[in-house]
Amino acid sequence: MAAEKPTMNVVFVGHVDHGKSTCVGRLMFDSGIIPEQEMKKLTEEAKKLGKAGFEFAFVMDNIKEERERGVTIDLSYKKIITPKRQVTIIDAPGHKDFVKNMITGASQADAAFLTISAKDGVQPQTKEHLWLLRTMGVQQIAVSINKMDAVDYKQDAFEKVKKEVSDLLKAVGINPEKTLFLAVSGLKGDNIYKKSTNMPWYKGPTIYEQLDLFDEPKKPTELPVRMPLQDVYEITGIGVVPVGKIETGILKVGQKIKILPGRSGRGIDGEIKSIEMHHEQMKEAPAGCNVGVNIKGIGKKDVARGDVICDAAQPATIAEEFTAQIAVINHPTVIAKGYTPVFHIHTAQVPCQFLEIMHKIDPTSGQPMPGKVDFIKNGDVAIVKIKPMGNLVIETSKVNPHMARFAIRDAGATVAAGVCTELKAKVI
Repeated sequence: MAAEKPTMNVVFVGHVDHGKSTCVGRLMFDSGIIPEQEMKKLTEEAKKLGKAGFEFAFVMDNIKEERERGVTIDLSYKKIITPKRQVTIIDAPGHKDFVKNMITGASQADAAFLTISAKDGVQPQTKEHLWLLRTMGVQQIAVSINKMDAVDYKQDAFEKVKKEVSDLLKAVGINPEKTLFLAVSGLKGDNIYKKSTNMPWYKGPTIYEQLDLFDEPKKPTELPVRMPLQDVYEITGIGVVPVGKIETGILKVGQKIKILPGRSGRGIDGEIKSIEMHHEQMKEAPAGCNVGVNIKGIGKKDVARGDVICDAAQPATIAEEFTAQIAVINHPTVIAKGYTPVFHIHTAQVPCQFLEIMHKIDPTSGQPMPGKVDFIKNGDVAIVKIKPMGNLVIETSKVNPHMARFAIRDAGATVAAGVCTELKAKVI
């Protein structure tokens, strides 16, 4: 079996109508992922809907309602193989769902393309997008200045937007000198997959080439082992086999572990007897692998989904209470003290109560806003104090960012999302 290429998740963000979906669709088509016949169908459909020129966007926007309105509502994923890696491309809608999906880890994005129209330049939402990327820990950002065809491929139009964006990047603490700016046209295919002949002044990479120029994401193998359980099976002849994805560290046969919180709420000690991945026995498995493990001294009733296998020498924490930065995405009314929704973190679901809304954060500067806050509503970012109503394994973003992000759900919808910044550990 040939070794698989390393994987990377890249998210495309940008203001509504600045052409992110078109850029992604064009990339898929020009790189041969979308067959000619399918593209013809999409082109005809776009014309029928009075949306000529939207055919590339339709590649990613595959929901009927999105096509009729011409906006991206949900998140969509496509795989693309470059010379160096396998890239999962995430086309994120306007920021609301983007936050939700970024934090829930559905898109643990390693890098991002911020798409800005050369015609319209920086928009109010652009700053918010940058803050969200920063808050969610996306380290690498490239800026694609799109719709160059609409400004006659002129270098001064490109430079003007580049300067606007550079000032913004500085404001959110990103070095513009180290940020790559691409001159592209998603609609015409300039510098998306193929080099453009319309901009001889532009010497930079295409979007496709840039996918390989991002730095290799660091695998969090240097952190202690954390493996949230997705399921627990009982297999004849082997015994109890918990399965899940290793979030951080390297799990090894013979390793002493602690499963938290376990049925007792105080954790269970064990030792890894065997590790299996794709029906093969492994001596060890690093972060990112989905594995099944057999553990000495564990019964079927001791552990369940939501428990976390930890390195016994450096176990995770169970929170008595914690402080978090949250963004309210989609709440029907307002969130106030006493609200007790379900928190989804790694594979656990635990009801938690809002003890206090400490302060709101200004989305354009990332700074705390003065004044007492009684409630928060859609679009607000705030620092809040939370008390879990059960045993919740969580860590701060400083200690282990992979165990700090969560989504808050209520009545079947994600209402907010956040990241744990401080915590008071439960004494067990």
